Amino acid sequence: MKKAVSTDKAPSAPSIYSQAIENGNLVFLSGQVHLTPDGELVEGSFKDKVDQIMNNLQTVLEEAELGFEDVVKVTVFLTNMEDYQRFNEIYVQYFDEPFPAREAVCVKALPLGAIIEISMIASK
Repeated sequence: MKKAVSTDKAPSAPSIYSQAIENGNLVFLSGQVHLTPDGELVEGSFKDKVDQIMNNLQTVLEEAELGFEDVVKVTVFLTNMEDYQRFNEIYVQYFDEPFPAREAVCVKALPLGAIIEISMIASK
């Protein structure tokens, strides 16, 4: 049975999707862009933006009583593949080996003018 996972410590999801859905032993986290919990787009460095996204995802994981060690799949959307290596340098600060399965996709644009979006799947 699926159930919504939600926290006010991450940007709220509009009514058409959930921050995360728990179904059985899997938790599917919706994509997060670099928004603060109050909905302001972070305009700092690339690292600032990735850190904000990871903080948002971490709070949603915590609401589901999980952590980054429980993540089995990550999807990354970048508007510029030149950011790929910088992303990898930041990414390894959040995960230990074995790293989750992952793909990185270059897209033309993301919501709200964001330059990166990350979604995850975690397992209990």
